[in-house]
Amino acid sequence: MILADKITDLRKKNGWSQEELAGKLGVSRQSVSKWESAASIPDLDKIMKLSELFGVSTDYLLKDSIEPKENEIEVSDSLMDEKVRVITLEEANTYLDLVRNIAGKIALGVALCILSPAALICLAGLSDEEGGFVIPEAAAIGTGMTILLLMVAVAVALFIYYGRKLDAYDFLEKEPIELAYGVTGAVEKHKSKYESAHSVSLVTGVALCILSAVPIMVTAAFDNGGMAVIIGVDLCLALVALGVFFLVRTLCVFEAFQKLLEEGDYSRKKKIENEKNDVLSTVYWCVITAVYLGWSFYTMEWHRTWIIWPCAAVLFGAVAGISALIRRK
Repeated sequence: MILADKITDLRKKNGWSQEELAGKLGVSRQSVSKWESAASIPDLDKIMKLSELFGVSTDYLLKDSIEPKENEIEVSDSLMDEKVRVITLEEANTYLDLVRNIAGKIALGVALCILSPAALICLAGLSDEEGGFVIPEAAAIGTGMTILLLMVAVAVALFIYYGRKLDAYDFLEKEPIELAYGVTGAVEKHKSKYESAHSVSLVTGVALCILSAVPIMVTAAFDNGGMAVIIGVDLCLALVALGVFFLVRTLCVFEAFQKLLEEGDYSRKKKIENEKNDVLSTVYWCVITAVYLGWSFYTMEWHRTWIIWPCAAVLFGAVAGISALIRRK
């Protein structure tokens, strides 16, 4: 589709006449007519205005090979009054470098949270007289809880310290953006190079999470209910923590590309939906966290209570969908 056809198509989908589009751009109707008939081509300034007005990228307008994305036209009216922030190549590269440096630290924090109960579980087993190991129960629980809280504290410190470095880029998740001319191609090139590493990390992370149940099954077969099973549980947590580390690290980097390109969960349509779900999301995850901590401390079965997180993640999709349906009605 050539530029002339794209202008015509976008104008009609927004329900504007040539006169209305001309008025918004500050040009004559004849100019718009010439653009749509391919008799002339708008200058760069008008291309930028058309990009902002229609809510599409300049690359889409200028490159005949690029077809319209599903969300580009659907949300243009709702974003018409918003100021679109233009991202330069230097800003995009700075953001991507920052995310690459921080992703591993954030992933380490998540892994520490998952691994934090391991010492408590092990010491609790050593305090069991039936297992042949005698450690005062109070000392075992006290030491285990201290290690747990220290690991969680380190994880939270990582989240806060490195999360603050990304605060300046929060607008990428919430506001419509426009990449400067040529930046889209550069970001897509970086994304293409990262695809293979992303796939390997995803496969590795998922495989480790699936295989995490093996130590429990193997140790249970040889020592049902003894210390070996406790070691198996700790190995299970270690494998899950390692698997999640790979997943979180690679997803942080991959999502950075999606934010800049406004793809996936960061498309303009999704940004509007997420803005409406902000309050719901905050309340929901606070409640889930409270339930998880209450259930875990009450039962002290940390090796089982972690299941609440994947269940809550799946359930949140349903809750968000019901919320959207209610809003539409």
